[in-house]
Amino acid sequence: MNTRSLQINKVPISALIITFNEEENIEAVINDLDFATEILVIDSFSTDQTTKIAASFKNVKVIQHPFENYAAQRNFALSLASNSWILFLDADERLTPKLKEEIIQITNKKESHSAYYCYRTFMFKNTKLRFSGWQTDKIFRLFKKDEAHYTSQKIVHEKLIVNGTTGKLKNKLVHFSYKDYSSYQQKMIFYGQLKAKEEFNKGTRPTLFHFYIRPLYHFLYLYIIRLGILDGSNGITICYLNAYSIYVRFQELKKTQLN
Repeated sequence: MNTRSLQINKVPISALIITFNEEENIEAVINDLDFATEILVIDSFSTDQTTKIAASFKNVKVIQHPFENYAAQRNFALSLASNSWILFLDADERLTPKLKEEIIQITNKKESHSAYYCYRTFMFKNTKLRFSGWQTDKIFRLFKKDEAHYTSQKIVHEKLIVNGTTGKLKNKLVHFSYKDYSSYQQKMIFYGQLKAKEEFNKGTRPTLFHFYIRPLYHFLYLYIIRLGILDGSNGITICYLNAYSIYVRFQELKKTQLN
């Protein structure tokens, strides 16, 4: 049995990761969290080696919890954290040494914001995406547990509600979200299905505009206005699949309303 333990100075941060079939990513992201006093992996019953790999780290606790949606899963993870500072990462995100040092410095300050946005560098097939709508993407990843929670109204691309001031980290996360066409297509389909539930809860009635005009507009917006054209063939792929997710959303909504 592997009982790896990372021997460096720890800081009082609860690092949280939610997973499902992340055997290709889980070891690397845990290694990046070697400075956290607590690492919790909330897994929704992976069928690969994710939990086995995570549990091989002596300083990692693995908890199985059924997946309802992203907001619910993240709030469940928050409820288990024992430290006041939370660092929430996806399994396919990586910390650079500079970002890690910046996080440590912030959590050691007497005065700090309640939550910090982090910009991300997106990778597709190990190539950096410079445009395609992601050049200004930012997301909360570091925050104080008692001053933030995820709203239940956004079940995918979940929104953190912060009761206090917010800041921005200077250094970027590296996000390996796009391994290949097939894996990203499946992710976009899954997101579309979850988004359909949000639309259903809002009482949206899909029309031809939702099925065709809205996806086309989204593709053109990302590809032309957000400069996806400058990302070459990868830009076409990313912009198309993001638009396709909108098409899936309203097709799934239609199916739900017919049942």
